[in-house]
Amino acid sequence: MTSAGLRKCVAAATLAVGCVAGVAQAKKPVAKPVAMTDGKLKLPEIKYETFTLPNGLKVITHEDHRLPLVAVDLWYHVGPLNERPGRTGFAHLFEHMMFEGSEHVGEKAHIKFVQGAGATDVNGTTDFDRTNYFETLPANQLELGLWLESDRMGFLMEGLDRKLLQNQRDVVRNERRQGEGRPYAAAGEAVAHLLYPKGHPYYGDVIGSHADIEAARIADIRDFHQQFYTPNNASIAIAGDFDPIKLKALLTRYFGPIPAGPKVDPVTVVTPPITSQKRETVTDTVKLPQLTIAWLTPAAYTPDSYATDVAMFALGGAKASRLDQALVYKTQVAQSVRCGNRSNKLNGSAECTITAKPGVKLEDLEKTVWDELAKLQSAGPTAEEVEAAKAGELTRKISGLQRLGGFGGVADTLDEYNQYTGDPGFLSKDIAMAEGVTVASAKAAAVKYFTKDSAVVVYCVPGKKVLDDVARSPDDTDADVKITNPYTPEFEKAQEWRKEVPKAGAPLTVHLPQPEKFTLANGLTVMVVEEKSLPVLSASLVTRAGSENNPAGKAGLASLTAQVMGEQTTTRDLTTLAEAQEKIGVRIGVGASMDAANAGMTVLTNHTHAGMELFADVIEHPAFNNDDLERLRKQRLIGIQQEGDSVNALASRVGPKLVFGDTPYGTSASGTTESIASLTPEDVKGFYTDHYGPADSALVLVGDVTMVQAKALAEQYFGKWTGKASAAITLPSAPKMQPTHVVIIDKPGAPQTALFAYGVGVPAGSPDLQALQVANYTLGGAFASRINMNLREKNGYTYGANSQYAFYRGGGPFIAGGLVRTNITGPAAKELMYEIKRFPTTPPTEAELKEAKEARIQSLPGQFETTGAIAGSIANIFLYSRPLDYYATLTAKYQAVTAADVERVAKEDVHPDELVIVAAGDRAKIEDQLKEAGVGPVEVRDAQGNLVTDPK
Repeated sequence: MTSAGLRKCVAAATLAVGCVAGVAQAKKPVAKPVAMTDGKLKLPEIKYETFTLPNGLKVITHEDHRLPLVAVDLWYHVGPLNERPGRTGFAHLFEHMMFEGSEHVGEKAHIKFVQGAGATDVNGTTDFDRTNYFETLPANQLELGLWLESDRMGFLMEGLDRKLLQNQRDVVRNERRQGEGRPYAAAGEAVAHLLYPKGHPYYGDVIGSHADIEAARIADIRDFHQQFYTPNNASIAIAGDFDPIKLKALLTRYFGPIPAGPKVDPVTVVTPPITSQKRETVTDTVKLPQLTIAWLTPAAYTPDSYATDVAMFALGGAKASRLDQALVYKTQVAQSVRCGNRSNKLNGSAECTITAKPGVKLEDLEKTVWDELAKLQSAGPTAEEVEAAKAGELTRKISGLQRLGGFGGVADTLDEYNQYTGDPGFLSKDIAMAEGVTVASAKAAAVKYFTKDSAVVVYCVPGKKVLDDVARSPDDTDADVKITNPYTPEFEKAQEWRKEVPKAGAPLTVHLPQPEKFTLANGLTVMVVEEKSLPVLSASLVTRAGSENNPAGKAGLASLTAQVMGEQTTTRDLTTLAEAQEKIGVRIGVGASMDAANAGMTVLTNHTHAGMELFADVIEHPAFNNDDLERLRKQRLIGIQQEGDSVNALASRVGPKLVFGDTPYGTSASGTTESIASLTPEDVKGFYTDHYGPADSALVLVGDVTMVQAKALAEQYFGKWTGKASAAITLPSAPKMQPTHVVIIDKPGAPQTALFAYGVGVPAGSPDLQALQVANYTLGGAFASRINMNLREKNGYTYGANSQYAFYRGGGPFIAGGLVRTNITGPAAKELMYEIKRFPTTPPTEAELKEAKEARIQSLPGQFETTGAIAGSIANIFLYSRPLDYYATLTAKYQAVTAADVERVAKEDVHPDELVIVAAGDRAKIEDQLKEAGVGPVEVRDAQGNLVTDPK
């Protein structure tokens, strides 16, 4: 459940640790010519049908029988757009209430039903103009999804009471605190307050203010539901494997009896233009100052909204954008640049956010922004910048349609087009309007919308984090309020059939991908999966060059090597490589995890050869330019310092170290200040030479490609790759753990505590892998798990808590916890340890075991919806030496898990007496709490994990 589902947004984060752009070179390489286009792209279409029930519910359906899945996506036309002053955050709070239980489903049972049925992409989100709820289900559980959604539309209030509301007020305010705890959060809210007058629907955060959330009462919630959560104020999109005749009957049965609500009048608020620049300086507990400049822009799906997207891309959205060139690469005065345009119903807003390097004045950064913007307004973007913006957006749009549900999936797209244009079939028009942007129209948009007078400018500088929290309401709030049933007894009696939970349809036959495999003469393994539903190809190159290979004292070497690889090649400098990728709508990502290094891209098939040529060039011919290394080293060192701005980052760095010491498993993949400072060009080149090569790598191709084509592509672009890398890896041995104890990392003023228990995990190749996954589902691996239901749903301590195993090749950590309110850190630690301690002796019940197994099995098809997801899974077959039929036989492996298996792994692999409980937060407020909690001895360590012996 989230508070912001970004809609039509073109924004690229050019984090300075992973970008490409032009830097002066001693000698400019001669670029290889990029292969020509593979032919004209056949644009997809979303075939759909629509009808409206008598009560006003608009239904949009799309059949797709590729996988036995169905996406249910319900949009209510309500958001902060419809809120009144003093009631900010109501739409988002209500989104949370929709998961609390309705009359016939039962208290907090909604999420248990959907996850137990194997749903994926389950969520509810609130944006300024709408609130949506979605789940992707196994096709034989479609009726269950309709039962659940219809019951909370028509019968929610009959299942709610003041205690559930109080709990969700706590949860939502924890979510707000989670946002407030992020670096530069104060700047984001200040920008909105300058762009819009108080009382405007877009003035505040979608999540609302603490005061307004806490002021919400049960009668307010009832009124909000009856006004806005009605069939005539909603649309439902269903995409996937269904029988349309049966679907219509089910929709009529479940949604048809729900009465229409009052008419919702359209909001006609006029956003006043900004005619004189507005400025503000705010403080936050951050290491580096940050500049944000923002402007009001046109509403969604208007011609000028597309033109402003392109102008923002040229200014600061591209990898080699003008601001990146000027600030990140040439002068190196900025740590990062991020520009983008977001369009909503009333209007949009464009922002450029630049984080300064140490010692750099924001005034100097601001001057450069205005200088570069003046050049853009004078000459307009280049034709190449315009085409690159279009290509990237087209790739994003078409790739998103691989998914039935979730953000950007087919059902979501149909509902979004309906919401903002009234035409669910707007895809072709959307693409045409984006393609219609010209140099002249983008220039005109920059001139019209991005002026100095119409801008708001926010400086965020290091200082105190100013929070506007309020006290919690008394426990007896609303105790005397009587809620009357809106329905007559006769109507309620006629709906009693809803008490029966729909049975699943006929069992599904699931066919998970099994790749075809061949090997090139140079030893490169190639695995191929054909998926021809869309003109998309995903390529992944995986090699065993992960952080586990970092030599002692050289933490961060694997990730830095991968990062430098993506900067330039021996024949393409930074700008040339970036522009070549963006010309065809591709971004080649290179990175390193603990077990592997991976390069990946997704390309539209009219650019297959151009994409593969660039992909191979990055992998086979990295330049390892010294200037790149030095620039990235400086950015990495600053990034490590910035980790101190976040309690989550502090816990994530220190926790593993206290378990695994200075081994690769105990050291952050980004390295330490000392290790990064010590790395030399020879270290980076040597790591590449020793660990990258065809004999210990696999190329995975998934998408619109035949086996014959795959063989030709692999041979043409990787057949001449040479290298000596082999699979000789020495894995760290498991450490001897100390008895469970608490470690505090002090972050004064933090609004939340990052509370996580760390222990020793299990290797990815364990024969107990499936049994442990089933067991952990109950402990903390699902929303309805014991840990989350206790800490979030029962006690309201957190926005979310979980448990997980890293499953590295040699084991890695077990981690359990979440971000909790500062003032209940002690009680939260006690409840977290209560659930972990009792698990070995109170393993999953028969019902929990059945739910966990079904969830793991039924969710499998949803994990293979996209070519990128398939490629990642197939890469793991190579990485962990699994058989080609690993996924094809996974269902049987989960089915074979017994209660005895789960009970055994709960005892063998959950170690409540050998954990390090890390609490990163305000020591002055949490130390006594943690001592009183009695979960273990308490000590204090610094951000590097060193023991602090000084008293308070």
